[in-house]
Amino acid sequence: MLNVLRPALSRLLTPVADVLARTPVTPNALTIIGAVGMTAGALWLFPTGHLFAGTLVCTGFVLGDMLDGLLARVKGTTGAWGAFLDSTLDRISDAAVFAGLTIWLVRTGQDALAWVALFCLVMGGMVSYAKARAEGLGIACNVGIAERTERLLITLVAAGLTGLGVPYVLTIGFWALAVLSLVTFGQRVDAVRRAAAGQPPSQVPAGDSWRDHGGEPPDDARAGAPS
Repeated sequence: MLNVLRPALSRLLTPVADVLARTPVTPNALTIIGAVGMTAGALWLFPTGHLFAGTLVCTGFVLGDMLDGLLARVKGTTGAWGAFLDSTLDRISDAAVFAGLTIWLVRTGQDALAWVALFCLVMGGMVSYAKARAEGLGIACNVGIAERTERLLITLVAAGLTGLGVPYVLTIGFWALAVLSLVTFGQRVDAVRRAAAGQPPSQVPAGDSWRDHGGEPPDDARAGAPS
């Protein structure tokens, strides 16, 4: 949904990537620094009620996270490992943001909203997993009204404004995010269902269906299948 902004952000950050390309800094180093910084900032500042400061720290590291991809392209070091590392650490960073805010909500007696925040955390993971699993099966899944950028933007804006004293904005933001995440998950499930319906059925011997193993592939099948 916000992908239209990516070209403008890329143009803004490309000069920084060009400078970094002349240093020993690697894209993977930026990825790790961004994830560690965002996780530490979210788990330190949000639970203690420093919502605006936490938002600024997390936003800064989010921009740094965008920089690693640009640096990889400038240096010509794009690859599967970097993409895997980036996606995996993104999940950790996102979890830290929601965990930090959930702890603050519990500490301030907002238990109902804390449950909504936990729901957003779980659904965010499911949205990401649905796309990753689909792509592992060779099915494109680039759909959804609220991808990671949108979900993170809503969360950080709501947290930052709450830190500035704006009332009800975190409640509105989390409830909106819960609905958007659920809709996005449904969109991706439906997209995969429709795409799979157009493919020939796989030849799986009777009794060897992954469904017969609790929905997960047995060890011998998993070893050769994308995950």
